[in-house]
Amino acid sequence: MKAIIVRTPGGPEQLYIGEGEIPNPSDYQVLVRVEATALNRADTLQRAGKYPPPAGASSILGLEIAGRVVETGKSVSRWKTGDKVFGLLPGGGYAQYAIIHEDMAMAVPGGMSMEEATAIPEVFLTAFQALQWLGKVKAGETVLIHAGASGVGTAAIQLVREMGAQVIVTASATKHQTCQALGATTVIDYKTTLFASKVQEVTNGNGVDVIIDFIAADYFQLNIDSLALDGRLILLATLSGGKVKEFDLRKILSKRLQVIGSTLRSRSQEYQINLTREMAAFALPRFGDGRLKPVIDRVLDWKQVQEAHQLMESNQNTGKIVLKVE
Repeated sequence: MKAIIVRTPGGPEQLYIGEGEIPNPSDYQVLVRVEATALNRADTLQRAGKYPPPAGASSILGLEIAGRVVETGKSVSRWKTGDKVFGLLPGGGYAQYAIIHEDMAMAVPGGMSMEEATAIPEVFLTAFQALQWLGKVKAGETVLIHAGASGVGTAAIQLVREMGAQVIVTASATKHQTCQALGATTVIDYKTTLFASKVQEVTNGNGVDVIIDFIAADYFQLNIDSLALDGRLILLATLSGGKVKEFDLRKILSKRLQVIGSTLRSRSQEYQINLTREMAAFALPRFGDGRLKPVIDRVLDWKQVQEAHQLMESNQNTGKIVLKVE
């Protein structure tokens, strides 16, 4: 099969379309002819040699796919040849064929394209885990989402809206309209406004109940200042670094805060299967009737993978960057 290969760890120029072996599905896996895959930050980090795949996972980049089942393992009961599926992988998505556990695969909603379906798994599972499993968001609460126009950010805005909570986001000014259209009630330009001050203003000094953050070090103090009593800070990445130079821990005690860090790729298969089932039960009916939608910045031919990685690393995209696989 054809697959996107990393020549040697480094920049986007190290990516090229080469050849790999078609994987063999185990008893509970299905083999999928991939029609579309999508980019994630983990892909750019793995390409650079900074984020190795989990033990046993394919060394090929790519955490999500959409396509048609072409072969099933002998114990598979949920799928048959020809079924249109999409889902999250530990690796191997940048290829013509990929394997996925039958319980990690989801049915492509009627009327949805493969390009739209592949833009769902990583961002909506990550956002659902952060909001529901970790943040325990309740109707009537207020959630602050950083990087609101990112893939996870656009998914999180919609999920918070569907959970009956209020949404505040940070995003650059050119992306405000997109965030508002998805359901954000307040959008803060982090380049010109100190978000903690704006949060206090719009919440009448109470602060927010949950924060979803990818920035880490530079935002840590401001996040703590922005949280309400019994607030929860969910850390999903460390884009500004992982070390806070000085911080008064007493604020965590006095406000009874929870600081929770999480990743998804390194979780056990059982955890990911349970998360997929719960997210699918909540979200798939909403994708079916249009209440939820994947947000796609652009669809590129997979021959343009170098351009796609450059685009992601420049932070110009709003939503997902999708690759159409030939």
